[in-house]
Amino acid sequence: MLADSSLAFLQQLLNAPSPSGYERPVQNVVRDFAGSFADEIETDWHGNVFATVNPGGSPRIMLAGHCDQIGLLVKHIDDRGFLWVQAIGGWDPMVLLGQSVQVWSKSGPLPGVMARKPIHLLTADERKVVPEIKNLWVDIGVQNGDEARELVTIGDPITVTLGYREIRNGLACAPAMDNKVGVWTVMTAAQRVAERNPQAAVIAVSTVQEEIGLRGVQTSAFRVKPQLGIVVDVTHATDCPTIDENQFGRIKLGRGPVLYRGPNVNPVVLETLQKEAQFAEILTQLNGIATPASNDAAQLQLSRDGVAVGLVCIPNRYMHSPVEMVSLSDLDHAAELIARFCATVGPDSNFTP
Repeated sequence: MLADSSLAFLQQLLNAPSPSGYERPVQNVVRDFAGSFADEIETDWHGNVFATVNPGGSPRIMLAGHCDQIGLLVKHIDDRGFLWVQAIGGWDPMVLLGQSVQVWSKSGPLPGVMARKPIHLLTADERKVVPEIKNLWVDIGVQNGDEARELVTIGDPITVTLGYREIRNGLACAPAMDNKVGVWTVMTAAQRVAERNPQAAVIAVSTVQEEIGLRGVQTSAFRVKPQLGIVVDVTHATDCPTIDENQFGRIKLGRGPVLYRGPNVNPVVLETLQKEAQFAEILTQLNGIATPASNDAAQLQLSRDGVAVGLVCIPNRYMHSPVEMVSLSDLDHAAELIARFCATVGPDSNFTP
């Protein structure tokens, strides 16, 4: 179980909207939290937030967790007041049908629903077709287009209704566990390493716009100039029906964070993480990835003259859905492992493969 303050930080992150390009609310939460431990807190014009511990230390370690979530964007308001939308990030339209949503307008959040015509009115052929987002709409309960346009502006972001729920066995679910748990982990790791007087400079970054092309990590890494980097994102838990472990590995909730091995990962960083986990008796799981990761690790590794990257992931059931599920113990173990890693690194450390 997380400490009360740690749990409160996680809940604040999950209750703040952050569809790609509209991350300010969640970044405000990050800045408030970082104020309790960071020597420096900065925000660049892209929106990335940097919380630095021991800025004069060596080497420079960047901890990256992206704060943006998938969402929707208002593309058109028709004359009846219905909102037509585009996807921000990768949605399965099937999980959007029937969802409560929130339109994040200038005047505040507006409740609505994501809908299509009822099954009773679908033709036999329509029932066989997988719906597309272009055929779905948001209903905010207005009488006509003029009323809707007084409340909503083209380009307003939309999320499914946010909220945090704990269920049995230390598990919790919410929209946007991907990747606010990564933000929680890197910021909590930086908080913990600040208490250990590190030799390295540790820069925890809440990166933006990962879901639309790994954009924030590119600009933030250029600014930080790290020699080492740890990326924290979610990964698919395979401990539920219909997922093939032969293809995706055996990854379970509650069995610790996943350490990845492959060409996107520096082998010495991985070995150091594994040694620290063994020493501290921290459960971890190992998985392989044969290509650049589909997360910030792919771009961080290529920044400037190359960064020695580690990839630490939180197992997540039902990714990119309104009911993403994680284990709170996996978060805590990931933050502790990364803090220990950062505390062991000094000017004489060598991460040459």
